[in-house]
Amino acid sequence: MTIPFSRPLALTQGDPAGIGPDITLMAWLQRRELGLPPFVFIGDPDVLAVRARLLDLTVPVRETAFANASDIFADALPVLAVPAGVEVAVGEPHVATAKGTIAAIEKAVALTMAGEALAVVTNPIAKSVLYEAGFPFPGHTEFLADLAAKATGRSMTPVMMLAGPKLRAIPVTIHIPIKDVPAALTPDIIIETCRIADADLKRRFGIAQPRLAVAGLNPHAGEGGAIGSEEEAIIHPAVQALRAQGIDAIGPLPADTMFHDEARTRYDVAICMYHDQALIPAKALGFDDSVNVTLGLPFVRTSPDHGTAFGIAGKGIARESSLVAALKLAGQLGRTLEGNH
Repeated sequence: MTIPFSRPLALTQGDPAGIGPDITLMAWLQRRELGLPPFVFIGDPDVLAVRARLLDLTVPVRETAFANASDIFADALPVLAVPAGVEVAVGEPHVATAKGTIAAIEKAVALTMAGEALAVVTNPIAKSVLYEAGFPFPGHTEFLADLAAKATGRSMTPVMMLAGPKLRAIPVTIHIPIKDVPAALTPDIIIETCRIADADLKRRFGIAQPRLAVAGLNPHAGEGGAIGSEEEAIIHPAVQALRAQGIDAIGPLPADTMFHDEARTRYDVAICMYHDQALIPAKALGFDDSVNVTLGLPFVRTSPDHGTAFGIAGKGIARESSLVAALKLAGQLGRTLEGNH
């Protein structure tokens, strides 16, 4: 017997010219077959309706108050309307849509923080479009942390984790140039990232004693200082401090031997030093079913592990599997967090 969800998920539109509308429609069509949690699309209903016609999909779209969404979900895709701001051309991003994209994220967070939504799921955004409109954050993760900090009055340290069936990976530094990574790494930031990972893997994922594998920065984890000093000066002291606090962390480990099949059986999450060190193996091992999860926030947030894919929007070839995985994981984590309160 399937236990009904107490609250729906808040699903943001992402960039309306991208594949967010496509995969949202396709996910809703599989709601029964896949047992998806109920979700509400926060965005422009006209964009969904136009995209459904373009893709020749029969999806009734119904505007609704959020509180009524779960009752509607079985028969229609519930939408909390946020205007796109301009007539959307499929595959052609426009700066005028930035305001609606941002408003949808703000609304989803507000609903979740107020206890009306179970979790936030975000469709992909085009950061370049948002930057053109004056968006001051490097990406989704930092914006969500700012919204949570304003709502709670507490500072937030968001941690981005890519979670797939074969690998969980966390980058300590995220959207910064490679040349800036060594200066950005400190024992404190590594320790804080690992503490948050340890706490949320216990609290949300139900892992009693998470095992953290911490990567080195340089080839061969610095080769004892011969290929860089960051391992000995920064990463090793951080790992030792974590172990002294009772956190099961090992490293620094050579990144080139961390991700093969046998190595992955020895840890629950890989802690990586920069964006691509984490995301390349995560996407190589599970591009279609990995999920972007933000740890360290007072609410659950997941997202598909891919971008807006403007080039294939509206063509019927986008795959909804990562969004489906994001919806399922958001429902699972939301329920777990609910049970822990």
